[in-house]
Order: sequence, then structure tokens, then C-alpha cells
Amino acid sequence: MIKWIFVGIWMPLATVASGYGTQYWLNDQMAQGAAQQAKLGGLDYETVQPVNVPILKDGALQGYVVANLVFTADADVLRSLSVPPHPFLVDEAFRLLYADKALDFKHLERYDLDGLTKHLRQAVNARLGEDVVREVLVEEFNYFTKDDVVTH
Repeated sequence: MIKWIFVGIWMPLATVASGYGTQYWLNDQMAQGAAQQAKLGGLDYETVQPVNVPILKDGALQGYVVANLVFTADADVLRSLSVPPHPFLVDEAFRLLYADKALDFKHLERYDLDGLTKHLRQAVNARLGEDVVREVLVEEFNYFTKDDVVTH
């Protein structure tokens, strides 16, 4: 009889304790997940349209520089903007590459990509009036001759 009374008391206590323990563990896991999400989920990686820049030399078309760019920005700031920064980045990249006299299409591997990305970030943020673009990344930077473009 004492066994049955002990079992009658022990079973509800074990059930209540396991319920509280499980709830405590789940709350702790959710808090850790939210902290991890806040740390990693704040930045968005946004791709822009490829920038195609004609290279003119001595009044003739020599070829095209094609740059694929990606930028990082705070997701909340991007959602709050009335105009997306994508066209501004493409425009700044085109203007910079088109007007750059130091751009030697035969030696693109020596082009200052760090200077390009830094200038693009600063120029786009200045045009938008706030720090939206955190970093500009170069996905591809290629040169195609006029013959390559015409034959393909």
C-alpha cells in the first residue's frame, strides 16, 4: 500500500518537473537563437546588374569592361529607403570606369580594385545622404574585345 502512495505522489511530481525543465530548456534555446539571428541576420548581400563600360581609344571602340558588383547593407535600412541603392551603384561604377584614364584594358589585373570599391561606397552613400552601403565587393571584372562581342 505504501508503494502505491509513493508512486501516486512521485508520478505527478516527475511529470511537473519534466514539464518545467523542458520549458526552461526551450526558452534558453530560443534566446540563444534570437541572439545568433540578430548577429548574423542584419546584413543583406545585394547583387546589381552587370556594369558594361565601352572602352574608347583614339576615337574607336576597343572593347568593353564588364564588372559584376555586390554590396552589403543593413537589411532594416534597405527596407526603409524610398529608392533602392542599386541604380546609384551601377551609375557610379559606370561613371568612374568610363572616365578613368588609368584603366588599361590590356592589364586589368593591375587595376586598383580596392580604390574602386572604396570610391563607389563613399559616392553612393553621399548620393543617398546616409550610410547605406557598408561594403562593395567585386564578383567579376572582365574585358572583352570588340571582336569577342561581335562574334558571339
